Amino acid sequence: MGAFPLTHKDKDIIRLIGQYLKNTGFEQTADKLVDESGLYLEHPVATQLRSHILAGNWTKAEASLAELHKLLSSDESMMKEMKFSVLKQKYLEMVEDGKLIEAIHCLRYELTPLKFNTGQVHKLSTYVMYDSLDELKEMANWAGKGYASRQSLMEHLQTFLPIHIVLPPKRLDKLLDQAVSHQIHQCKYHNRSLSPHLYDDFSLLTDHICAKDSFPSRCTHILTQHGDQVWFCRFSPDGSLLATGSKDGMIYVWSIDPHTYEFSIKYSLEGHTYGVAHLAWSPDSKHIVACGPDECGDVWIWDIETGELKVRMSHSTDDSLTSVSFHKDARRFVTGGTRGQFYHCDLEGNVLDSWEGIRVHCVGCLNDNKTVLAADSHFRLRSYNFEDLSDQHLLQESHSIVSFTISEDGRLVLLNIDSEGRLGKNALISAITCHVTDIPILYMYHWYPYWDLKNNCMVRKLHGLKQGYYAIHSSFGGVNQDFVASGSEDNKVYIWHIEKESPICALEGHTQTVNCVHWNPANPSMIASVSDDSTIRIWGPAMPAIDSPSTSRSPYTSRLPQGGDSFANLSGRCTPV
Repeated sequence: MGAFPLTHKDKDIIRLIGQYLKNTGFEQTADKLVDESGLYLEHPVATQLRSHILAGNWTKAEASLAELHKLLSSDESMMKEMKFSVLKQKYLEMVEDGKLIEAIHCLRYELTPLKFNTGQVHKLSTYVMYDSLDELKEMANWAGKGYASRQSLMEHLQTFLPIHIVLPPKRLDKLLDQAVSHQIHQCKYHNRSLSPHLYDDFSLLTDHICAKDSFPSRCTHILTQHGDQVWFCRFSPDGSLLATGSKDGMIYVWSIDPHTYEFSIKYSLEGHTYGVAHLAWSPDSKHIVACGPDECGDVWIWDIETGELKVRMSHSTDDSLTSVSFHKDARRFVTGGTRGQFYHCDLEGNVLDSWEGIRVHCVGCLNDNKTVLAADSHFRLRSYNFEDLSDQHLLQESHSIVSFTISEDGRLVLLNIDSEGRLGKNALISAITCHVTDIPILYMYHWYPYWDLKNNCMVRKLHGLKQGYYAIHSSFGGVNQDFVASGSEDNKVYIWHIEKESPICALEGHTQTVNCVHWNPANPSMIASVSDDSTIRIWGPAMPAIDSPSTSRSPYTSRLPQGGDSFANLSGRCTPV
């Protein structure tokens, strides 16, 4: 026994350490800890049960279970499940050993009388017909006779037993994993993929804090080819290209060098008479569909493998098609506008189906290849199924939903809402989670609180955006889509962690309203923003990650030096918020 009385916390820690030492093979050290502390890691009956199971002594294991039943006065259903698990292991080992008569006897006279999980018993009876050991393991989802499956069985049994009898399996590992996960969750700049082996990336000896310099917070390029306001931008799904659309009627498709991250124009797509207000990439990165502003009824379908116009779709002179989104199959898309047109089309420009009289501001396809979300002129967000031509109400707002974007996994929707007849001044940004027909929704909204619409309660309020007149297109992004990026009428790009109330940084550099921001889906450290100042800015980590050559620079590309404060407002700085 130690020099001081042990507190409850001390005893818990000693048991946790002892269990960990045993699990890692330090049996003698664990036994010494037990002797010196005067504690036991688990009840002697639990120790016996473990010993019998690992030795494959099933008769004695059943006897130990009976002893535990006396100790615990446990309910019968729990004891039945524990006994069933032991007998199942016994049965499978008999089948593997070819002892089929004994296995059938176990099945008929031991497992069946338990009257527990009869469906599983029927399934077990089919395993005697296996052709090979590999087939048996696959059918039973079982590791085979030996230490691995027996240890797995013991860990399963531990989950039924109270902590004064035996600790939950690998308890210290679980606690440490929870601590690391919590630190990652609390790290507002964490934006990198993790190794499958978590502790290859983290040390338990220090707190986890990602440096702000490793976050995309510095302007690395300014692209200046457009001759007028730039309204929209989207990276291709594979992250290798960037498309930008402008009031000047041009779409530029930019190639991104995978080694130096330099940008160069791949295609100049012209002929969009009214300008390009919205565009969408096909999920295979092979096509772009582009729309104009309110007065435009045409849709352009571009083949990005050839740079040629595939078709200019003009269904009616009365159309106003201002939003577009692709289905996951990359062969069909939806487009709509504010004059009552809502079309389901193929890549040849054929209208497959339509909803007449639905005046929509924005459309977006979910990942099921059939469901489309649409924000309409009645301030609603509705879902439309083009397979059975059904629709469903999701939510009602008091002002117009101007735009929205859907997260890559289809679970979250980010809404931008018009307030007070126009977009509200000094609007705050919010994320609202809810479950409506199994779609949790993340809103951006003029005061942007986090709401749980199913339970009608506010969860979180995010703030910081300035929005008073223009529609702003925002984006999810980063590793696991943990961030939201948005433009603003104060000429900044704001970034939030979706669990934080305030922006984690504001990116300065644009000189007029930032209309659209998009996060590279393949590179969580790259963001693009476009502005009424006619420029495109690319944002990356402040740490020097690229030693790119200063020669062979395209005339429309400026790459900013490291330590950009020397460029004042043109440098692209991250302002603390």
